[in-house]
Amino acid sequence: TDPADYARVLAELGGPDGDTTPALRLELARKVFAQQARYDAAIAQYLSTQVETAGAAAPLVLALPAGEKLRYGENPHQEAVFYKDPRAAEACVAHAEILHGKEMSYNNYVDGDAALEAVRDLCPAPACAVIKHNNPCGYATGRTLAEAFEAAWQGDIVSAFGSVIATSVPVDLATAKLTENRFIEVLIAPDYDADALEFLRAKSKNLRLLKLTAPLRPAGSCREVKQINGGLLVQDKDVETLAHWMNPTASPFPEEKRPLAEFGIKAGKFVKSNAIVIVREYAPGSFMLLGMGAGQPNRVDSLRKLAVPKAEENIARLFESSKAYGTSPKEFRDQIMRDCVLVSDAFFPFADNIDQAAEAGLRFVVQPGGSKKDEAVIAACDQYGIAMAVTG
Repeated sequence: TDPADYARVLAELGGPDGDTTPALRLELARKVFAQQARYDAAIAQYLSTQVETAGAAAPLVLALPAGEKLRYGENPHQEAVFYKDPRAAEACVAHAEILHGKEMSYNNYVDGDAALEAVRDLCPAPACAVIKHNNPCGYATGRTLAEAFEAAWQGDIVSAFGSVIATSVPVDLATAKLTENRFIEVLIAPDYDADALEFLRAKSKNLRLLKLTAPLRPAGSCREVKQINGGLLVQDKDVETLAHWMNPTASPFPEEKRPLAEFGIKAGKFVKSNAIVIVREYAPGSFMLLGMGAGQPNRVDSLRKLAVPKAEENIARLFESSKAYGTSPKEFRDQIMRDCVLVSDAFFPFADNIDQAAEAGLRFVVQPGGSKKDEAVIAACDQYGIAMAVTG
């Protein structure tokens, strides 16, 4: 099945025994049956789309070409292999071209996928996603990629150390220069300007530079597979942002805040639940993640202990750099928080999140809704004068 094997087969047939060896036959048999399995899997996949079976899902047949061994898995004591799906049509990290740097690790691929999927949702605007441990610690759009890169980095300058970064547009020299004295594991982009690539290659022999091999567009419909012990879970990829837009509170949600809110919804989609994000319009039409709370067992902790303190930390640093004369640090902080939007990735089960949002000085909230306590949440918003939008 592989022309690369022809010469070896001919060589053995031309030997003194005039036959192939059992070792070669076994090696070729492995290739043949794997190739046949991929062929049958393609047919099975096609047929599964042609027949509707009431109450039952079609069989799932997976067969992939030989993989490549990675140095190790999530931890050094775990072996790992990377299998690429040749059917992938979208721009993806799996099929990206490695232009420079060390070989990719298991964790690089996991974080790289998270970074690219996050920034994909912001196309075609110049945008940047900074990923650490599978969460966007930085996420921003800008008038230029350099502006977006810097805003994303400022989302969490500590966590950005050793991060994986993806951009929505080709990297230019101005953006490349922003990586100076900043430790980055992987940079993923649709392309690199020649001078930017030269600069980045000279910056570090270890920095991995990945170039996409297909155009970067918003995600299309496909299936996602997740393995659990003893089985596979398969679901449609999450390509939606909102089902509807309702404003149930007495305070109207300003229409001019909606682009910022939709940016926050996209940010929240890629933060591990319970997810809370606080987003800011830092320049006209340019948005950034100001504070993020991820992966907490309860949503109040994501808000009170993580998202708000991180936002306040970033605001304090901004105050120092802006030298806002005539304004106290508290006035500066309150002014920025009043203009931010808080987004939750799931509904508020109680009004306690609204209490914490009000205490932080936030005036605009977005959440899916659908809780049994929706009326109590709306009442709390009205009590504090908070404008809330519900997305379904």
